[in-house]
Amino acid sequence: MPNIVPRIAVDAMGGDYGLSVIVPAAVNAAKTGLPITLVGDEHMIRSELEKLDTGSCAIDIVHASQVVTMEDKPADAMRRKKDSSIQVACRLVKEGKADGVVSAGNSGATVACGMFTIGRIKGVLRPGMAGILPTEKKPMVLLDVGANVDSKPEHLFQFGLMADVLARDVLGYESPRIGLLTIGEEEGKGNSLVKTTFDMLKNSSLNFVGNIEGRDIFTGDVDVAVCDGFVGNVALKLAEGLATSFGSLLKGELKRDIVSKLGAMLAMKAFKRFSRLLDKSEYGGAPVLGLKGIVLVCHGKADSRAVERAIEMAATFVKNDAVSHLKEGLAAHKEITERDF
Repeated sequence: MPNIVPRIAVDAMGGDYGLSVIVPAAVNAAKTGLPITLVGDEHMIRSELEKLDTGSCAIDIVHASQVVTMEDKPADAMRRKKDSSIQVACRLVKEGKADGVVSAGNSGATVACGMFTIGRIKGVLRPGMAGILPTEKKPMVLLDVGANVDSKPEHLFQFGLMADVLARDVLGYESPRIGLLTIGEEEGKGNSLVKTTFDMLKNSSLNFVGNIEGRDIFTGDVDVAVCDGFVGNVALKLAEGLATSFGSLLKGELKRDIVSKLGAMLAMKAFKRFSRLLDKSEYGGAPVLGLKGIVLVCHGKADSRAVERAIEMAATFVKNDAVSHLKEGLAAHKEITERDF
Protein backbone atom coordinates (compact mmCIF):
# COMPACT_ATOMS: atom_id res chain seq x y z
CA MET A 1 0.00 0.00 0.00
CA PRO A 2 1.32 3.51 -0.81
CA ASN A 3 2.40 5.72 2.08
CA ILE A 4 -0.90 7.55 2.58
CA VAL A 5 -2.31 9.55 5.47
CA PRO A 6 -5.57 7.77 6.35
CA ARG A 7 -8.82 9.70 6.57
CA ILE A 8 -10.99 8.48 9.44
CA ALA A 9 -14.77 8.97 9.50
CA VAL A 10 -15.97 9.57 13.06
CA ASP A 11 -19.58 9.01 14.12
CA ALA A 12 -20.06 12.31 15.95
CA MET A 13 -23.48 11.36 17.34
CA GLY A 14 -22.51 8.14 19.13
CA GLY A 15 -21.67 7.51 22.78
CA ASP A 16 -23.27 8.36 26.09
CA TYR A 17 -21.66 11.82 26.14
CA GLY A 18 -22.23 12.72 22.48
CA LEU A 19 -20.58 15.56 20.65
CA SER A 20 -19.04 17.11 23.78
CA VAL A 21 -16.61 14.16 23.90
CA ILE A 22 -16.45 12.99 20.29
CA VAL A 23 -15.69 16.33 18.61
CA PRO A 24 -12.78 17.35 20.91
CA ALA A 25 -11.30 13.86 20.47
CA ALA A 26 -11.52 14.21 16.70
CA VAL A 27 -9.89 17.64 16.83
CA ASN A 28 -7.02 16.33 18.97
CA ALA A 29 -6.48 13.47 16.53
CA ALA A 30 -6.57 15.91 13.61
CA LYS A 31 -3.88 18.02 15.27
CA THR A 32 -1.50 15.07 14.85
CA GLY A 33 -1.96 15.33 11.08
CA LEU A 34 -4.83 12.88 10.53
CA PRO A 35 -7.60 14.04 8.19
CA ILE A 36 -10.95 13.59 9.94
CA THR A 37 -14.51 13.50 8.63
CA LEU A 38 -17.12 14.15 11.31
CA VAL A 39 -20.47 12.58 10.46
CA GLY A 40 -23.74 13.73 12.02
CA ASP A 41 -25.92 16.79 12.46
CA GLU A 42 -23.90 19.50 10.71
CA HIS A 43 -25.29 22.40 12.78
CA MET A 44 -24.53 20.66 16.08
CA ILE A 45 -21.05 19.65 14.95
CA ARG A 46 -20.17 23.19 13.84
CA SER A 47 -21.41 24.54 17.17
CA GLU A 48 -18.99 22.24 19.01
CA LEU A 49 -16.13 23.04 16.65
CA GLU A 50 -16.58 26.78 17.31
CA LYS A 51 -15.69 26.12 20.97
CA LEU A 52 -12.34 24.59 20.04
CA ASP A 53 -9.06 25.71 18.54
CA THR A 54 -9.01 23.76 15.28
CA GLY A 55 -6.18 25.75 13.70
CA SER A 56 -5.31 24.28 10.32
CA CYS A 57 -6.73 20.84 11.10
CA ALA A 58 -8.04 18.85 8.14
CA ILE A 59 -11.62 18.35 9.36
CA ASP A 60 -14.59 17.84 7.07
CA ILE A 61 -18.25 17.49 8.00
CA VAL A 62 -20.74 15.17 6.30
CA HIS A 63 -24.32 15.72 7.36
CA ALA A 64 -26.49 12.84 8.56
CA SER A 65 -30.08 13.50 9.55
CA GLN A 66 -30.65 10.46 11.78
CA VAL A 67 -29.11 8.94 14.91
CA VAL A 68 -29.08 5.30 16.00
CA THR A 69 -29.88 5.13 19.71
CA MET A 70 -28.73 2.47 22.15
CA GLU A 71 -32.31 1.18 22.25
CA ASP A 72 -32.50 0.59 18.48
CA LYS A 73 -32.19 -3.00 17.30
CA PRO A 74 -29.45 -3.39 14.66
CA ALA A 75 -31.84 -4.74 12.00
CA ASP A 76 -34.31 -1.90 12.57
CA ALA A 77 -31.51 0.67 12.45
CA MET A 78 -30.34 -0.72 9.10
CA ARG A 79 -33.82 -0.60 7.57
CA ARG A 80 -35.33 2.52 9.06
CA LYS A 81 -32.37 4.81 9.61
CA LYS A 82 -30.50 4.76 6.33
CA ASP A 83 -29.31 8.33 6.88
CA SER A 84 -27.99 7.66 10.37
CA SER A 85 -24.51 8.89 11.23
CA ILE A 86 -23.09 5.37 11.49
CA GLN A 87 -24.57 4.22 8.15
CA VAL A 88 -23.33 7.35 6.40
CA ALA A 89 -19.86 6.90 7.92
CA CYS A 90 -19.69 3.30 6.69
CA ARG A 91 -20.85 4.37 3.21
CA LEU A 92 -17.94 6.82 3.08
CA VAL A 93 -15.56 3.88 3.52
CA LYS A 94 -17.39 1.80 0.94
CA GLU A 95 -17.21 4.67 -1.55
CA GLY A 96 -13.51 5.27 -0.88
CA LYS A 97 -14.09 8.67 0.71
CA ALA A 98 -12.73 7.49 4.07
CA ASP A 99 -10.35 4.74 5.14
CA GLY A 100 -11.87 3.79 8.48
CA VAL A 101 -14.77 4.36 10.87
CA VAL A 102 -14.82 5.01 14.62
CA SER A 103 -18.07 4.98 16.61
CA ALA A 104 -18.99 4.99 20.29
CA GLY A 105 -22.63 4.34 19.45
CA ASN A 106 -24.77 1.21 19.40
CA SER A 107 -22.19 -1.58 18.95
CA GLY A 108 -24.66 -4.04 17.39
CA ALA A 109 -25.73 -1.46 14.81
CA THR A 110 -22.10 -0.54 14.12
CA VAL A 111 -21.18 -4.18 13.45
CA ALA A 112 -24.28 -4.61 11.27
CA CYS A 113 -23.46 -1.50 9.23
CA GLY A 114 -19.93 -2.73 8.81
CA MET A 115 -21.15 -6.12 7.57
CA PHE A 116 -23.88 -4.96 5.21
CA THR A 117 -22.56 -1.59 4.05
CA ILE A 118 -18.79 -2.08 3.91
CA GLY A 119 -19.05 -5.85 3.52
CA ARG A 120 -17.13 -8.89 4.74
CA ILE A 121 -13.82 -10.09 3.38
CA LYS A 122 -14.41 -13.04 1.09
CA GLY A 123 -14.35 -16.22 3.12
CA VAL A 124 -15.08 -14.59 6.48
CA LEU A 125 -17.97 -16.42 8.10
CA ARG A 126 -18.58 -13.85 10.84
CA PRO A 127 -16.68 -10.70 11.78
CA GLY A 128 -15.34 -10.66 15.33
CA MET A 129 -14.90 -7.78 17.75
CA ALA A 130 -11.49 -7.74 19.43
CA GLY A 131 -10.61 -6.37 22.85
CA ILE A 132 -7.04 -5.38 23.72
CA LEU A 133 -6.29 -5.91 27.40
CA PRO A 134 -3.32 -5.12 29.66
CA THR A 135 -1.40 -8.00 31.24
CA GLU A 136 1.53 -8.43 33.63
CA LYS A 137 3.92 -8.31 30.66
CA LYS A 138 2.38 -6.74 27.56
CA PRO A 139 -1.06 -6.21 25.97
CA MET A 140 -3.03 -9.16 24.59
CA VAL A 141 -6.00 -9.67 22.24
CA LEU A 142 -9.32 -11.19 23.36
CA LEU A 143 -11.57 -12.23 20.47
CA ASP A 144 -14.62 -12.26 20.24
CA VAL A 145 -15.88 -9.79 22.87
CA GLY A 146 -19.50 -9.51 21.84
CA ALA A 147 -20.22 -9.58 18.12
CA ASN A 148 -21.25 -13.28 18.11
CA VAL A 149 -22.91 -14.86 21.13
CA ASP A 150 -23.59 -18.13 19.29
CA SER A 151 -20.62 -19.48 17.36
CA LYS A 152 -19.44 -22.61 15.58
CA PRO A 153 -15.90 -24.05 15.73
CA GLU A 154 -15.20 -22.63 12.28
CA HIS A 155 -16.01 -19.15 13.55
CA LEU A 156 -13.67 -19.48 16.52
CA PHE A 157 -10.92 -20.80 14.27
CA GLN A 158 -11.26 -17.73 12.06
CA PHE A 159 -11.20 -15.52 15.14
CA GLY A 160 -7.81 -17.05 15.90
CA LEU A 161 -6.58 -16.29 12.39
CA MET A 162 -7.79 -12.70 12.51
CA ALA A 163 -6.52 -12.04 16.05
CA ASP A 164 -3.12 -13.33 14.94
CA VAL A 165 -3.00 -10.61 12.27
CA LEU A 166 -4.11 -7.95 14.77
CA ALA A 167 -1.40 -8.97 17.24
CA ARG A 168 1.22 -8.81 14.47
CA ASP A 169 0.13 -5.59 12.76
CA VAL A 170 -0.95 -3.44 15.69
CA LEU A 171 0.87 -4.85 18.72
CA GLY A 172 3.98 -5.84 16.78
CA TYR A 173 4.29 -9.47 17.96
CA GLU A 174 6.35 -11.61 15.61
CA SER A 175 4.71 -14.96 16.40
CA PRO A 176 1.66 -14.41 18.63
CA ARG A 177 0.94 -17.19 21.14
CA ILE A 178 -2.70 -18.19 20.82
CA GLY A 179 -4.72 -19.80 23.60
CA LEU A 180 -8.29 -21.14 23.62
CA LEU A 181 -10.29 -19.81 26.58
CA THR A 182 -12.12 -22.59 28.42
CA ILE A 183 -12.63 -24.15 31.89
CA GLY A 184 -9.39 -26.11 32.15
CA GLU A 185 -5.87 -26.19 30.74
CA GLU A 186 -5.88 -29.89 29.86
CA GLU A 187 -6.74 -31.00 26.34
CA GLY A 188 -10.34 -32.20 26.25
CA LYS A 189 -11.65 -29.67 28.80
CA GLY A 190 -14.66 -27.65 27.74
CA ASN A 191 -17.86 -28.05 25.76
CA SER A 192 -18.17 -29.51 22.26
CA LEU A 193 -17.53 -26.09 20.70
CA VAL A 194 -14.20 -25.75 22.48
CA LYS A 195 -13.11 -29.34 21.89
CA THR A 196 -13.65 -29.15 18.13
CA THR A 197 -12.01 -25.73 17.93
CA PHE A 198 -9.01 -27.08 19.87
CA ASP A 199 -8.36 -29.71 17.20
CA MET A 200 -8.66 -27.15 14.40
CA LEU A 201 -6.21 -24.74 16.04
CA LYS A 202 -3.81 -27.56 16.97
CA ASN A 203 -3.61 -28.69 13.34
CA SER A 204 -3.15 -25.18 11.94
CA SER A 205 -0.03 -23.14 11.20
CA LEU A 206 -0.82 -20.76 14.07
CA ASN A 207 1.34 -20.66 17.18
CA PHE A 208 -1.33 -22.41 19.25
CA VAL A 209 -0.28 -23.04 22.85
CA GLY A 210 -3.41 -24.89 24.00
CA ASN A 211 -6.24 -24.24 26.43
CA ILE A 212 -6.13 -21.38 28.91
CA GLU A 213 -8.38 -20.42 31.82
CA GLY A 214 -9.73 -17.02 32.76
CA ARG A 215 -6.93 -16.50 35.29
CA ASP A 216 -4.36 -16.87 32.48
CA ILE A 217 -5.60 -13.86 30.51
CA PHE A 218 -3.65 -11.32 32.55
CA THR A 219 -0.42 -13.23 33.14
CA GLY A 220 1.00 -12.23 29.77
CA ASP A 221 1.80 -15.83 28.84
CA VAL A 222 -0.46 -15.68 25.76
CA ASP A 223 -0.85 -12.93 23.18
CA VAL A 224 -4.32 -13.98 21.96
CA ALA A 225 -7.26 -15.59 23.74
CA VAL A 226 -9.95 -17.06 21.46
CA CYS A 227 -13.55 -17.48 22.61
CA ASP A 228 -17.14 -16.86 21.49
CA GLY A 229 -18.73 -13.46 22.00
CA PHE A 230 -20.78 -14.51 25.02
CA VAL A 231 -17.76 -15.68 27.02
CA GLY A 232 -15.58 -12.85 25.74
CA ASN A 233 -18.03 -10.11 26.66
CA VAL A 234 -18.46 -11.51 30.18
CA ALA A 235 -14.67 -11.69 30.58
CA LEU A 236 -14.20 -8.15 29.27
CA LYS A 237 -16.89 -6.60 31.49
CA LEU A 238 -15.59 -8.53 34.49
CA ALA A 239 -12.10 -7.17 33.87
CA GLU A 240 -13.40 -3.60 33.52
CA GLY A 241 -15.49 -3.87 36.68
CA LEU A 242 -12.65 -5.41 38.67
CA ALA A 243 -10.25 -2.65 37.66
CA THR A 244 -12.75 0.04 38.69
CA SER A 245 -13.63 -1.63 41.99
CA PHE A 246 -10.01 -2.35 42.80
CA GLY A 247 -9.15 1.30 42.30
CA SER A 248 -12.00 2.42 44.57
CA LEU A 249 -11.09 -0.08 47.28
CA LEU A 250 -7.44 0.92 47.17
CA LYS A 251 -8.31 4.61 47.36
CA GLY A 252 -10.51 3.96 50.39
CA GLU A 253 -7.75 2.06 52.21
CA LEU A 254 -5.17 4.74 51.47
CA LYS A 255 -7.40 7.40 53.06
CA ARG A 256 -8.09 5.34 56.17
CA ASP A 257 -5.49 6.97 58.46
CA ILE A 258 -2.59 9.39 58.47
CA VAL A 259 0.05 6.69 57.99
CA SER A 260 -1.76 5.33 54.93
CA LYS A 261 -2.14 8.84 53.51
CA LEU A 262 1.57 9.49 53.97
CA GLY A 263 2.46 6.21 52.27
CA ALA A 264 0.13 7.05 49.40
CA MET A 265 1.85 10.40 48.88
CA LEU A 266 5.26 8.73 48.75
CA ALA A 267 4.02 6.13 46.26
CA MET A 268 2.01 8.55 44.08
CA LYS A 269 4.17 8.08 40.97
CA ALA A 270 3.86 4.30 41.20
CA PHE A 271 0.08 4.57 41.58
CA LYS A 272 -0.15 6.79 38.49
CA ARG A 273 1.85 4.29 36.44
CA PHE A 274 -0.37 1.47 37.71
CA SER A 275 -3.49 3.47 36.85
CA ARG A 276 -2.29 3.90 33.27
CA LEU A 277 -1.86 0.13 32.94
CA LEU A 278 -5.52 -0.41 33.88
CA ASP A 279 -6.85 2.50 31.84
CA LYS A 280 -9.27 1.12 29.26
CA SER A 281 -8.79 4.26 27.17
CA GLU A 282 -5.23 3.19 26.31
CA TYR A 283 -6.38 1.39 23.14
CA GLY A 284 -9.67 3.22 22.83
CA GLY A 285 -11.84 0.79 20.94
CA ALA A 286 -12.51 -2.74 19.79
CA PRO A 287 -11.70 -3.33 16.11
CA VAL A 288 -14.24 -5.34 14.13
CA LEU A 289 -12.12 -7.87 12.24
CA GLY A 290 -13.16 -9.51 8.99
CA LEU A 291 -14.58 -6.50 7.14
CA LYS A 292 -13.38 -4.97 3.88
CA GLY A 293 -12.69 -1.75 5.75
CA ILE A 294 -11.57 -0.64 9.20
CA VAL A 295 -14.29 -0.24 11.87
CA LEU A 296 -13.60 0.42 15.56
CA VAL A 297 -16.26 0.31 18.27
CA CYS A 298 -15.67 2.43 21.39
CA HIS A 299 -17.29 1.86 24.76
CA GLY A 300 -20.48 3.90 25.13
CA LYS A 301 -18.97 5.65 28.15
CA ALA A 302 -15.70 6.36 26.36
CA ASP A 303 -14.06 9.64 27.29
CA SER A 304 -12.31 11.96 24.87
CA ARG A 305 -8.95 10.26 25.36
CA ALA A 306 -10.40 6.83 24.53
CA VAL A 307 -12.04 8.10 21.34
CA GLU A 308 -8.84 9.84 20.30
CA ARG A 309 -6.87 6.62 20.82
CA ALA A 310 -9.45 4.69 18.81
CA ILE A 311 -9.01 7.10 15.91
CA GLU A 312 -5.24 6.66 16.13
CA MET A 313 -5.63 2.87 16.18
CA ALA A 314 -7.89 2.96 13.12
CA ALA A 315 -5.21 4.96 11.30
CA THR A 316 -2.57 2.42 12.35
CA PHE A 317 -4.68 -0.39 10.88
CA VAL A 318 -4.90 1.45 7.58
CA LYS A 319 -1.20 2.31 7.47
CA ASN A 320 -0.26 -1.32 8.16
CA ASP A 321 -2.65 -2.54 5.46
CA ALA A 322 -4.31 -4.84 7.99
CA VAL A 323 -7.23 -5.76 5.71
CA SER A 324 -4.86 -7.15 3.07
CA HIS A 325 -3.01 -9.10 5.74
CA LEU A 326 -6.30 -10.54 6.98
CA LYS A 327 -7.10 -11.63 3.44
CA GLU A 328 -3.69 -13.31 3.16
CA GLY A 329 -4.11 -15.10 6.47
CA LEU A 330 -7.54 -16.39 5.53
CA ALA A 331 -6.39 -17.44 2.06
CA ALA A 332 -3.83 -19.73 3.66
CA HIS A 333 -6.71 -21.73 5.17
CA LYS A 334 -9.07 -22.29 2.26
CA GLU A 335 -10.27 -25.51 3.84
CA ILE A 336 -12.23 -23.26 6.21
CA THR A 337 -12.98 -20.17 4.16
CA GLU A 338 -14.31 -21.99 1.08
CA ARG A 339 -16.62 -24.45 2.83
CA ASP A 340 -20.37 -23.99 3.11
CA PHE A 341 -21.70 -23.81 6.66
